[in-house]
Amino acid sequence: MSILLISISHKNAPLAVRNLFAFTKEQQKELMEELIGKGGFAESLVISTCNRTEIYVYQEPFSGKAEDLPCENGENGVKSTTCSKDGERLSQNAYPNGFPDKKRAFPRMQELILKKAQAENEEHITDYLRFYKDNKAIHHLFWVAAGLDSMVVGEDQILGQVKRAQEQAMEAGTAGKILNTLFRYAITAAKKVKTETELSKTSVSTATLAIKAGEEYLGSLEGKKVMVIGGTGKIGGIVLKNLYSMKGIHIYSTVRSVALSHDCHAKNESATVIDYRERYACLDEMDLVISATSSPHYTLTYDKTAEQFHTRKPRVFVDLAVPPDIDGRVGSLSDTQLYNVDDFSRLARENNVLKEQAARDAGNILADCEKDFRRWLIFQQSVPILKDVRSWMVEEAGKKGFEKAIDKFFYRLREQAEPDDLAAFFADIRDMEH
Repeated sequence: MSILLISISHKNAPLAVRNLFAFTKEQQKELMEELIGKGGFAESLVISTCNRTEIYVYQEPFSGKAEDLPCENGENGVKSTTCSKDGERLSQNAYPNGFPDKKRAFPRMQELILKKAQAENEEHITDYLRFYKDNKAIHHLFWVAAGLDSMVVGEDQILGQVKRAQEQAMEAGTAGKILNTLFRYAITAAKKVKTETELSKTSVSTATLAIKAGEEYLGSLEGKKVMVIGGTGKIGGIVLKNLYSMKGIHIYSTVRSVALSHDCHAKNESATVIDYRERYACLDEMDLVISATSSPHYTLTYDKTAEQFHTRKPRVFVDLAVPPDIDGRVGSLSDTQLYNVDDFSRLARENNVLKEQAARDAGNILADCEKDFRRWLIFQQSVPILKDVRSWMVEEAGKKGFEKAIDKFFYRLREQAEPDDLAAFFADIRDMEH
C-alpha cells in the first residue's frame, strides 16, 4: 500500500519535545511540499495540534521489475539495511527525475521532518518518533479521528482538527486521491462513532479540564474572576462556551481589537471584553487565567506578571498552548499554580475509565470502516490488473466461449495462488452466496 506515518504525540513525547514539532501553518505547508519535492513521495498531509504532530505520506507502488529498484523492510520503521525477498519496493512514478538515492522511505521522511523542526542535533530525539506503515497507519488515523487516541478519550476537538488538516493539504495540492479518500473514510467513521456510541455523549476536552483544574485548586469558581486569553480562537472559544454555562463567574476575554470582538462576548452578561494590550493591568484581580493562543511568543512573561501582583490570594494559570503561552516560571510565584496540557493526565484518566465500554463499541465500528477503506485501496491499486484480466477474459471468451474463459481463469488461479490465499478467496465467494 505504501501509506506511511511518523507521529509525535502526548503518548510518547513530553511537552518540551512536542514544542519542537509545533509547526506553524506556513511550516506545515512547506513540509508537505518538501516531502513531495525533495522526499519523492506522491502525496503528503500534516496534522498539528497541541497534543500531536503527525505526518502522513503516500508512495506509489511500483509495477515494474522488483529487482530493478531499492527496497525497504519491515513494518513501523524497523531499521534494517538489507533487502528481503518481500521488502517493499519504491516507486519510480514518485521520482520523475530518477531515484534520489537508495535511502528507505522512513529515513527520508525523518530527515525532512527533523530539519523543519530544527531538531537534527537534539539528543535522542528519534526516541520520541513513532513509525506506522500501511494497515497500522490506517488504523492509527481512524482511532485519532474518533478521539480514541486522545489524552481525553472521546474528545470532540480532534475531529475538527483532522478535517482542517485535510483541507489544508487539499488547498496546498499535496493530498491526492489516496490520502483524501483515507481521511474521508476516517472522518465518516468518527462521525458514526459519535452518533452510535456513548463516547461523546458527555464531551470532555482539554478545554473543559482546564476549568476543572481551576475548580479543584480554588475550591469553586463561584464569585471568581476568570480571564481567557485567546477567546476568539478555536480552543479559547470552547473554554468561553463552557464558562458561559456556569453561574456566578465574572469572565474577562481578551481580543486584539475591541471593535472586532465576537458578538457572543458582547451579548453575554457575565463577560467583559478587554483589549489584549491591557491584559497585564487586569491580572491582580484575576483568580483563574486560561491562555490558548497560537502565538509563537509568551502571552504572559514572568517579570511582567510578577510586577502586577499586589493582592495576596490563590491564583491558577492554565496554559493550553503548544508552544507555551505562559512563562513556566509564573508557577513559582507565591500562592500560584500553573498547569499545562501535560498536567491533565490524572483528570483525563478518570474520564477515560468511565468511557471504556463506549471505547470498545467505537473500536468495533472503526474496525469495519477500516476494512472498507482497505478494500477500496486494494481495488484502486489493482485497476491496471483488473483491466488486463478483463481484456484477457474477453479475448478468451471470443475464442472459446465464456464458460471456457471462466474455467481457464480458475485454472490459472489454482496454479499460481498461495494455498492460504486461495482458501480465503473461495471462503469469501461462499459467504457472498449467503
